[in-house]
Amino acid sequence: MSLELRDIHKHYGPVRANDGISLTVAEGTLHGLLGENGAGKSTLMKVLSGFHSADSGEVVLDGKSIKLASPDDAIAAGIGMLHQDPLVFLPFNVIDNFVLGSPGGSRLDRKKAAQEFAELCDRYGFNIDPASPARLLTVGERQQLEIVRLLWLGARVLILDEPTTGISADQRSKLFVTLKALATEGMSVIFVSHKLEEVADLCERVTVMTRGKVVGEAEMPVPPEQLVKMMFGQAVEVKDRPAVDHGAAQLKLSDIRTASGMLSEEPVSLEVRAGEVVGLAGMEGSGQDAFLRICSGMRNPRSGSVQIAGTDLTGKNYRDFLAADVKYLPAGRLEEGLIEGLTITEHFVLAGEDRGFFVDWGKAKKRAEAQVDHFTIKGTEASTAESLSGGNQQRLLLAMLPPRLNVLLMEHPTRGLDIESADWVWEQLLARREVGTSIVFASADLDELLRYSDRILVFFSGRIIGELDAKATNVDEIGLLIGGRSVDSGAA
Repeated sequence: MSLELRDIHKHYGPVRANDGISLTVAEGTLHGLLGENGAGKSTLMKVLSGFHSADSGEVVLDGKSIKLASPDDAIAAGIGMLHQDPLVFLPFNVIDNFVLGSPGGSRLDRKKAAQEFAELCDRYGFNIDPASPARLLTVGERQQLEIVRLLWLGARVLILDEPTTGISADQRSKLFVTLKALATEGMSVIFVSHKLEEVADLCERVTVMTRGKVVGEAEMPVPPEQLVKMMFGQAVEVKDRPAVDHGAAQLKLSDIRTASGMLSEEPVSLEVRAGEVVGLAGMEGSGQDAFLRICSGMRNPRSGSVQIAGTDLTGKNYRDFLAADVKYLPAGRLEEGLIEGLTITEHFVLAGEDRGFFVDWGKAKKRAEAQVDHFTIKGTEASTAESLSGGNQQRLLLAMLPPRLNVLLMEHPTRGLDIESADWVWEQLLARREVGTSIVFASADLDELLRYSDRILVFFSGRIIGELDAKATNVDEIGLLIGGRSVDSGAA
């Protein structure tokens, strides 16, 4: 299907998310949609997939203008969207998720549906058990499930919004193979991303958006500097990390053992010194999440001790760790870090240290306005958390941090962020080292781990399989350890 968007406008109050967007996607092509966080990419794709209605403009499919008032309208027209967080119902099993949205209703032939599910999985090399609970699937497997469901429902235009967020390098490779196969079969694929290297690896043509407008288009390949200049108006300089002397241990784990299923039975001991940055590498589900939650007091170890700045907090709860100046930023910004429906001002009230019975809303509003300005959040003090882009949600979380911290724990601090935003985030984080904050962060981005860590701990099957000096290692060595092997022995 050939697809054309003509003069699409979508406003949210004074915010012009899409300001006259026109875009053409040819049949059987992989078309990249590139732009910084908050450029309007996701909004445009939600308009195209029927999740939002455009204020004005036209969608033309195979030469015919179509009306898209709902996702049902879009899928009926042959347009399906894979969201950054796949729309999977976790209480259901795989096959129940697969048949959701089927026009068959109560007359659905489940046996035939299961057969067609197996055929689609076999066709694209997916290995998903139809009886498996959806909650046991990795993010990559949930993507695969959603792709075959959309294909089964008749999608001929497939939209993918930041699909590599939260998946491993191996899952990313499999996804790219699938998308190339779909394009070869005549499907039009729109690949939404902020990552230059992914667009360069996959797409034949790219459209660049900035602040709700199309600012350029190019046939691939083109020099990455050209795309960066279109995105930001100039080359983005990634600054070198300043050196900081490390002080006394701020975080100390001694012979930690955990409850069954969280980490391995092997005891874990670790010291992280003031001003030190420790990165955690590993496949999703290898134990980094449980490790960070033990360090933050959100989970208690079965045995061993946890000390923060010399104080034993073993067995204490998260509020005790907060009082000891420990803060945890989860990967799920909106799910765990922020509260949907609350404004930026209301978030600062909740995060503030003033716990009086009455709230000084005038003072709270002024503080929120100052922080929105200081952290260059694209929104206003009245913006709700869910109305912000992923990058601006991360800026809000950073703005809410107290000025002094002993230990800062993070999952994927720059996941979903463009180059400029990611560099800005790390500028804020690294500045905290100078006042003695210890930073421990998990990331799937090996370059990020190498660039910002002093040490890297590699997790495999619930245990720490290696500890590396970030200055003396490389992507290949980390990659081998993540897969359970070492350079010398070939196996862990």
